[in-house]
Amino acid sequence: MTTHVYSPGDALPTRGEFAAPVSEGPVAARLTIPGSKSLTNRELVLAAIAEGPSTIGAPLPSEDSSRMIESLRALGVGIEEVPGESEFGGDLRVTPARLTGGTVDCGQAGTVMRFVAPLAGLANGEVLVTAHETALHRPMATMIQALRDLGVDVDDGGSWSLPFRVLGHGQIRGGELAVDASTSSQFVSGLLLAAPRFDVGLHLRHTGERLPSIPHIEMTIEALARRGVQVEKPAPGEWIVPPTPPRAKDVHVEPDLSNAAPFLAAALVAGGSVTITDWPARSTQPGIHLPELLHRFGARSSRRGGALTVTGGATITGADLDLSAVGELTPTLVGLALLADGPSTFRGIGHIRGHETDRIAALAQNVRALGGEADELDDGIRVIPGDLHGGVWGAFHDHRLATTGALVGLRVPGVVVDEIGATAKTLPQFSELWSRMLAAGAGGEGA
Repeated sequence: MTTHVYSPGDALPTRGEFAAPVSEGPVAARLTIPGSKSLTNRELVLAAIAEGPSTIGAPLPSEDSSRMIESLRALGVGIEEVPGESEFGGDLRVTPARLTGGTVDCGQAGTVMRFVAPLAGLANGEVLVTAHETALHRPMATMIQALRDLGVDVDDGGSWSLPFRVLGHGQIRGGELAVDASTSSQFVSGLLLAAPRFDVGLHLRHTGERLPSIPHIEMTIEALARRGVQVEKPAPGEWIVPPTPPRAKDVHVEPDLSNAAPFLAAALVAGGSVTITDWPARSTQPGIHLPELLHRFGARSSRRGGALTVTGGATITGADLDLSAVGELTPTLVGLALLADGPSTFRGIGHIRGHETDRIAALAQNVRALGGEADELDDGIRVIPGDLHGGVWGAFHDHRLATTGALVGLRVPGVVVDEIGATAKTLPQFSELWSRMLAAGAGGEGA
């Protein structure tokens, strides 16, 4: 396996094989991360059903957000790019319209398939909901059953999966609904986002034993509140949404904190420090917990002037963590665990088997491919570092697996991510930002 020796100024590939550059010394980077995918897609849905036009400032330009934009346009919503202040692209002006039938291609975006499906029931006409062939396996039975329980006509050909057709009648009555969202909190968020336009609102109860990614549900509730829709929470796993149309409102999207994870973790792997600008004082994004999670691996962090700085320690220490609330951060933390001074165990993440790929199985395979050991658990993974060597790190069409391969490659020579283009799903700017970070470590500019 060939080792890539990085030179400052090298243009790293954005598609195809990515020979991960090895860090030649400590990093000292200051970076700005584009807007949150999760917030961008929630704000797009709410703006689409609001009382009037809204502007979304600093949205994330990515494949997932593009899929949401095109899906809403297919239902008749007006969305145009307008000048903005973000270095990554313009703002979005969203003009609501009476929803119509059409074809919704979700690509690989879980938020699109789970958020737009309820809107299809509000449309006048037939809506085909489909996805890329690599995403047709993603769980949708809970949403299909929920829509049927709400009186929506859904034809899935008996598959309980994508693709399926929704015959919209322009309205959904709403009322009481019970769902088991154990496989994804996105089912809850999708229903809550559409519920303000239901005739009588929605009284939703989760019936499963566990509910993953609760911060994402809180993000949804906060986004609704910003537009004047106050969600009641009478008990854990229970939500009441009034039939109150969301207000037209101009909003600004904060940086995607989970996308910052591999960059902040690089401070532990390469040594030195990485600073992310515009880090919020509080957030419902799971990534807000990165400082304390990275601390468990030996990092130090500080916040000054609205920026978060993470500094690596002398070693990376193993950790035992419950990641049920922050499952999307698992790949980055597994990358750190592979380079740690002892074993690590991550629990509460069984639901990540239903993401772009079975993340637990894919991570275990990649760990073993480089010489480490991994045990797949019922609800997690145990990583045991070994005598590591170069090899192919599979992206499995998964953006977070791809960035983890680049992270491990900072220390292990000869790591090749087989398809770095997977990062375009939520961070098409990854290669450019990775290059900036390494250039800063070599004495260049990282801002």
